[in-house]
Amino acid sequence: MVKAALLIIDMINDFNFDAGEALARNTEEIIDPILKVKKSFNEKDMPVIYINDHYNLWQADFEKIMEFCSNETSDELIKKIAPEKNQDYFLIKPKHSAFYGTALHTLLQQLKVDTLILSGIAGNICVLFTANDAYMREYNLIIPEDFIASNDEQDNKYALTMMKNVLSADTRPSRELDL
Repeated sequence: MVKAALLIIDMINDFNFDAGEALARNTEEIIDPILKVKKSFNEKDMPVIYINDHYNLWQADFEKIMEFCSNETSDELIKKIAPEKNQDYFLIKPKHSAFYGTALHTLLQQLKVDTLILSGIAGNICVLFTANDAYMREYNLIIPEDFIASNDEQDNKYALTMMKNVLSADTRPSRELDL
């Protein structure tokens, strides 16, 4: 029996960098498809795991990170995608991959997860690096093309191609998947 977890990567973000406005615009397009699946996972008591940059706060306190990241560009996005207190898991990560320096693999083993549905930003960096590490740990990967965003559309398409062709990920749009 397949046991899946939904990973939401770096969606609590301040977008305060050179290409931040472009990434924020692209992020707006993926929130609703992710939230649809997240709602279904929450209703079925399936694991939803947020993995986020720590912004030098070094505390796995999503409310502090949300407050730190809130600004004119990010505020509405953060409010929509915020974790559910006492329902969703929340981990911080020190680098690009959600596995590097985190308890993610241990948590997934405890939950007996064998399939990961990856979502988040930036698709060509943090999601791609996470997918690579998940593949090396022999997780099945589902990365719907409408679940990831990058600063640049070309980079996003390239990351999806790599995840599909090299990491055997299912990258069909979420509406085509039985999630």
